[in-house]
Amino acid sequence: LFREYGVRYSTLAKMCEMGFTANTLVNMTEEEIEDLMKTLVEIYRMDLLIGERYGIKSAVRAEKKRLQENLEMQRLELMSEAERKRIHDEHTFNAHAVTTEGVSSKELRTDDPLIFPGSSNADGPLKGNNNNTHIIAQNNNNNSKNGHLCQSGLMGMPEVHSSDSDERKLDANSKQKRRRSKEAREDGEDRPREHPFIVTEPGELARGKKNGLDYLFDLYEQCGKFLSDVQRIARERGEKCPTKVTNQVFRHAKHTGAVYINKPKMRHYVHCYALHCLDSEQSNHLRRMFKERGENVGAWRQACYYPLVTIARDANWDIEGVF
Repeated sequence: LFREYGVRYSTLAKMCEMGFTANTLVNMTEEEIEDLMKTLVEIYRMDLLIGERYGIKSAVRAEKKRLQENLEMQRLELMSEAERKRIHDEHTFNAHAVTTEGVSSKELRTDDPLIFPGSSNADGPLKGNNNNTHIIAQNNNNNSKNGHLCQSGLMGMPEVHSSDSDERKLDANSKQKRRRSKEAREDGEDRPREHPFIVTEPGELARGKKNGLDYLFDLYEQCGKFLSDVQRIARERGEKCPTKVTNQVFRHAKHTGAVYINKPKMRHYVHCYALHCLDSEQSNHLRRMFKERGENVGAWRQACYYPLVTIARDANWDIEGVF
């Protein structure tokens, strides 16, 4: 604890004799440490150097800061792990739901002889009761004489307001989906989206349908140009100039034809662009590392948080002052 802070061995030995340990000192306040040094001088008649006084305080303060940083990093790692687990569970649930729906529809097509009589098996109801089959066939003949063409017994039954009921069901389902999506947005959980980018090294061109990270950072450069245009137009009209990229800037970009610039996409990766501007070496290092690992953009995006937290902490959490 005091290795590089100029505290003499005799002072440390006396503190150990008094029963103090490193854990005890780290959990003490500044006033308590002052009392400890006063006790060493007045009661034990030790000649503490001025450098030793400040060294003891500095060592304890540095150890407290190191422990707090470790706790903060552990908290961020736990948050990142919980986020990855949540996304994995959502993907697993969606895949299971799609698989279950596909199996159910297949069973309905192949195993329901009432709807598809041509695919009925030995256990089907049409083949298990000849009287019922005869009655259904007779109903079909009567309906065909009346001018109604029928393909099966059930299709010969009158369908009253079937289209209206189907429309009502569709409206109810759509309203329920909109209500669920609204509740999800109110809870702060966005629907999982596929990332439109892939991790690329600086200067590397992306191959395939997705774009690289250089293209992503270029979008933010274009946002800055659109912000300058909006500010110039506002000054010409005598209106209030926006100082940040707001909805007005996105509307101007869409009006000029840049429909590929939208608010959700720009907001999703804004901290990645911030790291690119503040510490390009760290940003490029993360890009190369995650490209070698074969990680996706989601993992790279999450990793960009940690250097920004360090930068903000060094600036006393003055986020505006950092930029």
